[in-house]
Amino acid sequence: MAEAPVTQPGSGVRFDWGLTGAAELGRICSVLVVVDVLSFTTSVSVAVSRGTRVYPFPWDSQAAEYARRVGATVAAPRRGATPEHPWSLSPAALANAPFVPSLVLPSPNGSAICSAAGSTGVSVVAGCLRNARAVSRWLLAQGYGTVDRPIGVIAAGEHWPNGMLRPSVEDLLGAATVLDGLVAAEGGLSVEAAVALAAYSGVPDISAAVRGSVSAGELRDMGFAADVDIAAQRNVSDVVPILRNDSFIPAV
Repeated sequence: MAEAPVTQPGSGVRFDWGLTGAAELGRICSVLVVVDVLSFTTSVSVAVSRGTRVYPFPWDSQAAEYARRVGATVAAPRRGATPEHPWSLSPAALANAPFVPSLVLPSPNGSAICSAAGSTGVSVVAGCLRNARAVSRWLLAQGYGTVDRPIGVIAAGEHWPNGMLRPSVEDLLGAATVLDGLVAAEGGLSVEAAVALAAYSGVPDISAAVRGSVSAGELRDMGFAADVDIAAQRNVSDVVPILRNDSFIPAV
């Protein structure tokens, strides 16, 4: 059966937005790279680099029960962290909190997308500005990016108060940075991926653009400027977090 046009057939590297985009590309692609710069995949990059196994989980009241079931610590919302329980969605907090071997990390965007995609059996990688180059190199080294083994790059985006997807500058640029490392993929880029990639060459300072984004401003207003600074760092990590048995661990 021929692929539906919405899955961007005939290309080795594809691009889409949010939970619905991940569901569509996840039916066809061999691997999904989920990008949620502020802040889920950045937090995953920080935690996994420290040796913590990270379980994605949707943003709801059952996260604590799930953490008890898998024997992990549950991360609090940013404002819910305390000196006694410093683990939260904040990448700055995770960089400084005491080490824990396993962490359930809920979020309404990136974590929900990764959890849903992982449940279908597709391989899921957490990408961000901090590890974009490492992610792209690993994908190509594993033979992904052909028409038969396509890559789907998913910009998570944010949500409006009514629940609708709000495309975000930081996730577009994070995805574009991953895509920049995939231009040599055998199967080529879909039109959607090529247009997203244009953001990379059209923005002279990616990190400055992320720091100037709406989402970054929201975090600074909440008192989490350090999260923005960490998320805006580019190619400072060689760790590629991949979802295995429901949790992110370093790819080998």
